Amino acid sequence: MIFSDTDLPGVQCVALEQHEDTRGFFARAFCAEEFARHGLFSSIAQINVSATRRKGTIRGIHFQRPPAAEAKLVRCVRGAILDVAVDLRRSSTNFGRWTACRLDAETGNALYLPEGFGHAFQALTDDVEMLYLHSTAYQPHLSDGVRFDDPTIGIEWPLPVKMVSDRDRALPLLDAMEPI
Repeated sequence: MIFSDTDLPGVQCVALEQHEDTRGFFARAFCAEEFARHGLFSSIAQINVSATRRKGTIRGIHFQRPPAAEAKLVRCVRGAILDVAVDLRRSSTNFGRWTACRLDAETGNALYLPEGFGHAFQALTDDVEMLYLHSTAYQPHLSDGVRFDDPTIGIEWPLPVKMVSDRDRALPLLDAMEPI
């Protein structure tokens, strides 16, 4: 795996190191020892998948509050997305800043988000499937989020927004969010 820093400390792009031959390729997608060497979570509490049918759909900005704050590794296994991490830690000098990475099934790259970061993505193709590795199990009563179109954050979505869930449209703006 190849780890690359983004412009937000702690958020990393993780590329597959593919070993190819005439059959195709093989690559490690997660290694606890290697993640620990890079200061990233090294145990997985939960693995989730999601499917998004329509290009232009947005999911997020989601996170989990302490004591179940989670780090996650997000990979696109079908289609392509713009994956976004937003620093939601009020004590951070990067509070409210975002970074993004294109994830797609062809490259198999992933985005690592540490605790305290919100996650969102926009489907760049139809029929997107995502795989999420979480450091902490989902706890619905600690699940929270921020509006995907918050002007304070100012995420530049590459496509016109086609679909957003009612839940995501009802999330608070960053300024009204309870601190984490």
